[in-house]
Parts: sequence; structure tokens; C-alpha cells
Amino acid sequence: MTNATKIALVTGGSRGLGRNTAISLAHRGVDVILTYRTQAGEADDVVREIEALGRKAAALQLDVGEAAQFDGFAATVRDTLERVFGRQSFDFLVNNAGIGIYVPFAETTEAMFDQLAAIHLKGPFFLTQKLLPLIADGGAIVNLSSGLARFTWPGFSAYAAMKGGIEVLTRYMAKELGARGIRANTVAPGAIETDFGGGMVRDNEDSNRAVAAATALGRAGLPDDIGPMIAALLGEENRWVNGQRIEVSGGVNL
Repeated sequence: MTNATKIALVTGGSRGLGRNTAISLAHRGVDVILTYRTQAGEADDVVREIEALGRKAAALQLDVGEAAQFDGFAATVRDTLERVFGRQSFDFLVNNAGIGIYVPFAETTEAMFDQLAAIHLKGPFFLTQKLLPLIADGGAIVNLSSGLARFTWPGFSAYAAMKGGIEVLTRYMAKELGARGIRANTVAPGAIETDFGGGMVRDNEDSNRAVAAATALGRAGLPDDIGPMIAALLGEENRWVNGQRIEVSGGVNL
């Protein structure tokens, strides 16, 4: 990172990959605003862990599936930047928050589809739009996709379709925000041992073995495989990486 302290906003930062990303950024000298939907206690734990590393942090409540919240959230971010960080802008946005719904294509309901669309596609689209005035020129955006946008794993058709949309959207962000020096990239994790999808990979031995067997490096992914990579991608050493989809999956389904 450059000498001036950077600030990142990580959605869904109270658990899983978001938590790991927030802490990884703190290890690299970045201050962090993280969001949570319901787990305020877990979010506060992450704030304390970041502060123990000598960085500043704040946790804000946000449901990325409720676009009506975004104007108020942007105002809260502006206030938090001035009050906690002494800044009027932040540098990095990581659109990480999400859920998994595991259901066959033939059984996917319109309500399931709409929920996934609101959280994984509409949410990042309009949240980023609302936050643009607060993102510093020369900043960066990372949108989370999934290996499932490249290969198929039956039961995730709607989820994967949203992630395919995010990958296209990211390229448009990179192009249209380039005049401000803001770059945008997609990080696409493979199957990771978290509570995502009800802990399907972490807690189901059969699923874990199937993922390991399909992966060139012979195991399922861990949060520590993803967070440090995102933090590094946001670093100055990767300033010329823009508009790219980067899969971080250990080589699954090659």
C-alpha cells in the first residue's frame, strides 16, 4: 500500500470470506468499515480484532437486498468516515455480502430467484452507484463472483446466473469508472469451507470430498485462501489489473 492510510468498505464482513478479507486488509495497514445484516455481536468482534492490529474499524448495519436502505446507508458511511477516520472518502469497496440457496432448477421458485437477484445483482449495482461519490479517485472495487459462473454444480442455477451478471457488470464498472482512476475486478472463489449454503462444503463430508476430488490441489478452499488474495489485489502492486475475472479455486474442474 502507499504511505497514506487507505480505507476499505467490506459488505458482509462479520463472517466467512468478508470477515477474512476485512482482517487481511487490516494486516496490510488498511482501515476497515464492515457491514453486517443481523450479527452485530460478530461484527463487533471483527472490529475489535482489527483494532488489536492497530487499525481503525467500524461496523454498520446493512441489508444489501434492500435497495431502499442505500441512501440512508451512504449518509451513515459519510458520517462514519468523518467521525471515525477523519476522511470524506474511502478507497476500496468489496461487494462480498451474499447468501446461497441450494435447490434444483426445476424447483427454484420466483421468490428464491428474486431474493438472489436482489442480494447478488441489484444490491451491488445500486449500492456501488450510491457510494460512488464517497469512493476516492484512484480507488478500487472488487465484486465477488463464484467458480459456479464458469462450471456447473447442479442446485445453484439461479445463484450462478446472478454471479454471471456480476462478472459482466464488473467489466462495465471498469470501463465507465476508468476516467476517475477507479479499477474494478471480479474475484471468483471456488467451494470454500464456511457457513455459506448452510455449511454445505464445511460440514458435509460427502460434499467436501467431491470438491477435493475435483480440485487440482486436492482439497476444498479455506477463507484464508481468499481474503489475503483480495487484500493483495487491492494493493498498489496490482494497480494495473483492471476489468478482470480472477478465479481463486485451487484449480477446480479444470
